[in-house]
Amino acid sequence: MGQRYMAALPANAWNWVAVWRRNHLAWSKVALASLLGNLADPLIYLFGLGFGLGILVGRVDGASYMAFLAAGMVATSAMTSATFETIYSTFARMDSQRTWEGMLCTQLTLGDIVLGELAWAGTKALLAGTAITIVAIIFGYAPWPSILYALPVIALTGLAFASLAMVVTALAPSYDYFVFYQTLVLTPMLFLCGAVFPVKQLPGVFQQVASVLPLAHSIDLIRPAMLGRAADHVGLHITALCVYAVLPFFLSAALFRRRLMP
Repeated sequence: MGQRYMAALPANAWNWVAVWRRNHLAWSKVALASLLGNLADPLIYLFGLGFGLGILVGRVDGASYMAFLAAGMVATSAMTSATFETIYSTFARMDSQRTWEGMLCTQLTLGDIVLGELAWAGTKALLAGTAITIVAIIFGYAPWPSILYALPVIALTGLAFASLAMVVTALAPSYDYFVFYQTLVLTPMLFLCGAVFPVKQLPGVFQQVASVLPLAHSIDLIRPAMLGRAADHVGLHITALCVYAVLPFFLSAALFRRRLMP
């Protein structure tokens, strides 16, 4: 089993499916509660801020504030769903439940397991983001065709944030340390990246910081689609999200190998 701990890269292109399927089977028993939990925060932001501030703000960038906010909440829901799945559920399977140890007694390598966990977190992000998109469409804040353009970006957003969170999971000694990532990284990102108000309203230095954050790239792709507009710099945004999805994966796999090495 020691050799499997050392194998930080996937053994092949399909072993991760077994990890994804195992997590799906476990999740299916509590699917409804899980979905409701992932939707709670974005819906509260959407309707709380939308109806509250929407009356005061009026229109933003030519759209109603509710329509503007809805796109930000789609990206935010993908971010939070993927992150929480990784820092809590994945950490439990790796640490306290010791599920990974059982997996490593099979043909799976450590890289296969990490990739499968990322794919599963991305799937949950896709479900959460799609649900928020459908709610926005039902209330008339986005056209139905927008969902076709938003789905790939939601999935890529989930993978990017799951990959980043996997690094945090590999480094955290216990659950208590995740609160720092939530309060010092995720919450500031929510307000810096244009989810609740335009980035151009921020001071110049904060605009520069926002331009390199993954949530900003996600919103810049999802919002035009949901507002029926053409997105600018599509290649740049997609490339940035891919970088955030791929590079932390290799880093987290290496960190897990060091952490789990017998």
